[in-house]
Parts: sequence; structure tokens; C-alpha cells
Amino acid sequence: MDDKMQKIVSLCKRRGFVFPSSEIYGGFAAVYDLGPLGAELANNIKQQWWKSMVYLRDDIVGLDSAIFMHPKTWEASGHVSGFADPLVECKNCHSRLRADHLLEDIDVQADEKMSEEEIAEIFDKNKQKIKCPQCGKSDFTKLKKFNLLVKSNLGNFTEDWQKAPVYLRGETCQGIYLNYLNVLNSMRVKIPFGIAQIGKAFRNEITARQFVYRTREFEQMEMQYFCSPQTDMAEYEKLRQYRWQWYLDLGIKEENLKWHKHENLVFYAKEAYDIEYNFPFGFKELEGVHARGNYDLTQHSKFSGVELDYTDPETKEKYIPHIIESSAGVGRTFLALLSDAYSEENDRVVLKLKPSLAPYKVAVFPLLANKPELVAKAREVFETLKSEFVCVWDDRGNIGKRYYSQDEIGTPYCLTIDFDTLENDTLTLRDRDTAKQERVEIGELKALIREKLA
Repeated sequence: MDDKMQKIVSLCKRRGFVFPSSEIYGGFAAVYDLGPLGAELANNIKQQWWKSMVYLRDDIVGLDSAIFMHPKTWEASGHVSGFADPLVECKNCHSRLRADHLLEDIDVQADEKMSEEEIAEIFDKNKQKIKCPQCGKSDFTKLKKFNLLVKSNLGNFTEDWQKAPVYLRGETCQGIYLNYLNVLNSMRVKIPFGIAQIGKAFRNEITARQFVYRTREFEQMEMQYFCSPQTDMAEYEKLRQYRWQWYLDLGIKEENLKWHKHENLVFYAKEAYDIEYNFPFGFKELEGVHARGNYDLTQHSKFSGVELDYTDPETKEKYIPHIIESSAGVGRTFLALLSDAYSEENDRVVLKLKPSLAPYKVAVFPLLANKPELVAKAREVFETLKSEFVCVWDDRGNIGKRYYSQDEIGTPYCLTIDFDTLENDTLTLRDRDTAKQERVEIGELKALIREKLA
């Protein structure tokens, strides 16, 4: 693991951002829990996304569809027959591994859109160069496709999961497609319009890796935009630029972002790009922006028997809408932000998150924890601020250690109440990024913090 990545993983565990799930039982592979600070950061990411995709857009509405859907949903979408990864097993240690990941490790690309036969041919050609990451041997079984949908026995009382299987959703967008007609009929929308959703999805990954980048339970932020066949590609270009700018607005450095165009498209796609971020393990997908044609609504109309056509109120043209989508992961955005913000300066770790994203916005300290008058005044300031800002109280150790502690978790502003505060009602405000301090009147504090956070 890259040294920076190791430091980020250590920071996340040590400071309450991310914990291994079920750790007291030895953990549960590829599943993670968000700690107190991780939950705050993830919520801030989702709030920023929702604001950008729903509140600031007159043409997009929000949705929260169920995790469970009718099983035919996944037949119509192609997930039951085609949602699979290429699996091989090491004959020596019996580890189950993704063939495309093993090829990637030796700089050979096997596109996910390739058929099982195409990937198998590439794998067989390179088999002698490939080593099992667990035991180092190069003896593998024949490649086969492994379906990633997670089965459930919801509503099935026969104890036979092969009868009428139900699935945890493999992606959130299918709930949007199923509700397209409901939204069209209940809301004041007309094409072009979008539906946005944040929610959990589940994939039975063969080998999940790279911390929270690839997990079996994850949260997606997706927006599906419904267009006419004549305007979909123009809308697609606008969406690409809109989504790129969002990451810049989060504070991510532009040199750490790049576009990756899909050359091997699925049969129904018109165009597909990924926004990639330069993670500690290299440039990897951060978000997909895809032009999907009218495949999705066509399939659901065919399998359900419900007409999903749209009639233009002005031209009277009737068509099945084309869809362009933005699909991002909360976990991947979370990891990109931590990677971008992580900095080591003068023997201190500083998490330079944009203030609006930081788990805590303000930390309040009494200079000395054993002086009741300082503690009382600091408590008064803390109580005044916490109704408007996410604040943290800290009176442990000396003031220098408290500053370093707050730098490490990304708190942008620290307020110290000292003996001068008791005399003139001013306190010391310290900036995380510059470490500079200024005296501020308590009466002006809220307005000043509001301005800095804005």
C-alpha cells in the first residue's frame, strides 16, 4: 500500500473517520463503518451534492426510492444475466480473484465491457506473468463470470432462495427509472428534467480493495436526466462541465482530475466518460457521466407492459426519453477529499478540507482546564455558537497539542478563551491553514465565522 494511503487509513481509524465493520469479531471484508467524524464529512458531501443537483437546479427534483424492488426490475435492466465480474481461483491457496484486476497489476487492460471469452483470451495469454497476491503462485482455474447481485429471502418463506429470488439493489438509478412516470405525473416537470437520489447499493464484489474505494455496501449519488432524442448530446456536454466544476468547488485540485473516455461502449450507450482522480494508488474513476440513449425506459416498458412514452406538449412529438446520467460514490468522493486535503507541515498533519466540508467548523478551548472562571467563560461561548455551527469542546492537554489535534481532523478555526477574555471580552481565533492568530470581540464572532465559512 502506498505510504500516503497507509497514513490516511491510520488517520481515519485513529481519529474516528472510518472503522472496520464488526471489528470485535475480526472484521467483515470490504464493509466499513463511518465513525463520528466520518459521518459528519459524508453528510457534508451529500449536502453539497444535493444542493448542487437539486436546490440550485429548477429542472431537477429529488427522490428516495426503496432498496428492494420487484425482481423483474433486474431482469429488465440486464443485471440478472449480465451484471458480472471475471472470476478466477488460485489452485494453490484457493483465493478467488478478479481476472481484470490481476491483469491491471501487470499493466494489461481488460475492459469491463469485454465478453467473458475476450477477457479469458487475454488472461490466458498473460497467465505466466500473473501471480496470486496471496501466495505468489501462477496457477489459476479457468475464468468464469460471477454475478454481483446480492440475493435476499425477503418475503420468501420456503427457505429455497432459488425460488423467486429478491435482490438488494445493485445500483440506485433503477429506482429512478421505475418512478419516472410517477414524477412526471405528480410534479410540475417537463422534458428535459432530472431526478436525483442518494442511497445505498450493494455488490457482491469478488475482491474489494483500496480501503473505502471499492466496498460491498456503498452509497451512490446519482442523477438521471430525461431528454428528447434531439437534445440529449447537447445536454450531455453541459452535464459533463457541471459535474467537473462541482469537484473544483469542493476544493479538489484540478491537476488531480482528468477525463477518461470509454472506447469500448456497451451496446446501448451513445457516449461515456469518467472523471478520474489521482488517488494515492493512481488515477481511478471518481464519477461516471454517461449518455445511455433510451435503453432503460424501453426495457422497463417492455417488461412491465406500461407505456413510458412522452408527448411533447408543443410539438406533439411522441418518444421514449433518452437519458444522460451522473453517477458518483460517496465513499470515493470521501477518499478523494481526504487524499487531496492531507498535508504534512512542520511536524504537524493538517487536513486542509474546505471549511464547509470539515466535520467540525469551530473548536472552543479554555486556555487552562483547571481555572473555573476560564472554563465557565469558554462554555458560555461554546453554548452561544453551537446552535449555528458544528462545534467541538476541547480542554485536554496543553494548548499546542489541542491545535495539532484539531489540525489533524480539519477543524478550520480554533477559539481560545484566556485571562484577557475576562477583562475585555475578546478571544484568540486561530486559522488552521496559516496557524495565524487574531484577537476577536465575542460580540462579532458569529458574523465573522459566518463570513469565513461562506
